[in-house]
Amino acid sequence: MNFPILSTIVFLPLLGSVFIFLSKTQKNNRSHIYVSLFTSFANLFLCIFLWYSFDKNYVGFQFIEEHDWISGFIKFKLGIDGISVLFIVLTAFIIPICIISCVNSVKNRIKEFLIAILILETFMIGVFCSLDLVIFYLFFEAGLIPMFLIIGVWGGPRRVYSAFKFFLFTLLGSVLMLVAIISIYWMTGTTDLIQIYEIKIPKEFQYILWLAFFSSFAVKMPMWPVHTWLPDAHVEAPTAGSVILAAILLKMAGYGFLRFTIPMFPLASEYFIPLVYSLSIIAIIYTSLVALMQEDMKKLIAYSSVAHMGYVTLGIFTFTKQGIDGSIFQMISHGLISAALFICVGVVYDRIHSRLISSYGGVVNYMPKYSFIFIVFVLAGLGLPGTSGFLGEFLVLVGTFQKNYLVAVLASIGVVLGAAYMLWLAKRVIFGITKNSEIKSLKDLNISEGIILTTLAVTTIFFGFYPQLLLDTMNVSVNHLIQNYEADLAMNIITQNDK
Repeated sequence: MNFPILSTIVFLPLLGSVFIFLSKTQKNNRSHIYVSLFTSFANLFLCIFLWYSFDKNYVGFQFIEEHDWISGFIKFKLGIDGISVLFIVLTAFIIPICIISCVNSVKNRIKEFLIAILILETFMIGVFCSLDLVIFYLFFEAGLIPMFLIIGVWGGPRRVYSAFKFFLFTLLGSVLMLVAIISIYWMTGTTDLIQIYEIKIPKEFQYILWLAFFSSFAVKMPMWPVHTWLPDAHVEAPTAGSVILAAILLKMAGYGFLRFTIPMFPLASEYFIPLVYSLSIIAIIYTSLVALMQEDMKKLIAYSSVAHMGYVTLGIFTFTKQGIDGSIFQMISHGLISAALFICVGVVYDRIHSRLISSYGGVVNYMPKYSFIFIVFVLAGLGLPGTSGFLGEFLVLVGTFQKNYLVAVLASIGVVLGAAYMLWLAKRVIFGITKNSEIKSLKDLNISEGIILTTLAVTTIFFGFYPQLLLDTMNVSVNHLIQNYEADLAMNIITQNDK
């Protein structure tokens, strides 16, 4: 294919944001909403076409585009494999949902809000397409700016504090990654990811470089104990901001482990397995217990996200086919389910302006459609078979059992705790006695809310019954990742024996 489809997918949202920026501000902002919707849907169709055109049996990167940026130093290089294409489609799928949802939740400066959303889409897709370390870093960090503005300008009462906490936490971790990238260029003479894969970084440098990349991805994931920024950011962010944060931004770290940390530092990845297992188990159990104690619906879902990301890191570092498949599937599934749960919270918040669980009760009597869909996503969130939430956790646990029985047993406790806090949430919000008189005046889902939540529900159930569509796409790339990892370990053993 001669058409630069990856560049188009990356920069089309940016072009849409420029168009909105140059257009005249109108009181009803309808033209800005239409332009942003047209741009995001056009990008979604292009991403689906990309997925359709993707060769699932090809080993290596496809649709590669390469252009000199800084001559002799950095190339603007894009390419995708079976792992990255899924995250690109997920990003393009979530953005139109965010734009539609913001119509009900964002009342001021909607033009600027839409611009921030589209620019953020460009940066996020750029992360999943980048095949150069510097280009990846630029996209990875640039996404902080629009997200900082989304939280800081359109957030709740403590939005400034939460925005700065989010920005400083993630930036601090990423500074170490920047130093590591410079070091890699100094050692290899290139920032081209494919070339670095072939060169092989010396063992004595892998450990410190692994820790530098890990510091960035652990904060972004987030892993315990650097997770505290996430609940604050979710609570204060507008609904669309929470959706993007949970559905996509957290997944950039998991993708980073798969694309950079493991292939570039296989020996260090093997060495630090106990560290990752320990932090993942603590995240799964501890944050699940914390979620049980929450009175704010957004905080509960935020802590559940940390627990679910614990399964992701656990599965990735099992280095088994089932574990890595499960981790990727879990990230896609969590992207859909968490997005839906935050939208569900946003629906009732827009009506009575409270996120406290105690403010609700008996919602099913006044919002039956909403209650039904909310229960669907609660069941998906706790991993009910028949939903996409089940298979990811199941595969991760299967992969973990192959590597470490005790870790798998401890991780299984998180499944029980997850069911506890999700069902406890549903019981208090949907059922029970109506104590708040405002609940009686609640109106059920409007057309836009119904379309959004129904689309997410259908997608969640579809992948629950037909996961093979995702698994087939990632199959060859995951196998290739594991084979290269095992080959590097075997080569290291041979080298040690020769000495």
